[in-house]
Amino acid sequence: MSRGGTAGRTRVKTAKGRKVASTRWLERQLNDPYVKRAKAEGYRSRAAYKLLELDERFSFLKGARRVVDLGIAPGGWSQVVRKICPRAHVVGIDLLPVDPIEGVTITQMDFMADEAPDWLIEALQGPADIVLSDMAANTVGHPQTDHLRTMGLVEAGMDFACQVLRPGGHFVAKVLAGGADNDLVAALKRNFTSVKHAKPPASRKDSSEWYVLATGFKGRADEAVPDEDEN
Repeated sequence: MSRGGTAGRTRVKTAKGRKVASTRWLERQLNDPYVKRAKAEGYRSRAAYKLLELDERFSFLKGARRVVDLGIAPGGWSQVVRKICPRAHVVGIDLLPVDPIEGVTITQMDFMADEAPDWLIEALQGPADIVLSDMAANTVGHPQTDHLRTMGLVEAGMDFACQVLRPGGHFVAKVLAGGADNDLVAALKRNFTSVKHAKPPASRKDSSEWYVLATGFKGRADEAVPDEDEN
């Protein structure tokens, strides 16, 4: 590995057995200011700054008491939640193992597994203020397939959010290719008072990821308060 480079940029030599793409990724990581900042400030990933920037713009985290983190690994988003809302109870799920985080209940499980929603609901111990989803399907190299699989996770996350959110709660999710598709946006607008798309500065310009913010959950029909005349 070479530490030389123009204007202090770290350059990485292609090692034996390492693919060119891997070398480029490593070099990008070493020169990424968000990666350096995350290490300096104790966050587990640069993704923490995506949530921080989204919250700085839309102010949805303050005062949250119960938060679900779908696709929690490696834990940067939950770290942000706990920093902004130290008393928040956070429940996270991921296929990958995640080291413990104070105040966060974590399980290693596929969110699409039949038992996952019940586990999350039981661990949450009450209605959620926010459901966060940074989930993305493992890519297979076919753009259309990768997009459909990831959007399927977003739709599942939205369905789950509509089960567990309190009225007025929020759903924040990673989407691809410029935003949520028309059907998903329509479903979000039926269930939330405001739906917006954003690409935080920490999201790399060459990445297809965006984020959808659905705020002001309208509540489920079965939560409607009956008229006194009906009693």
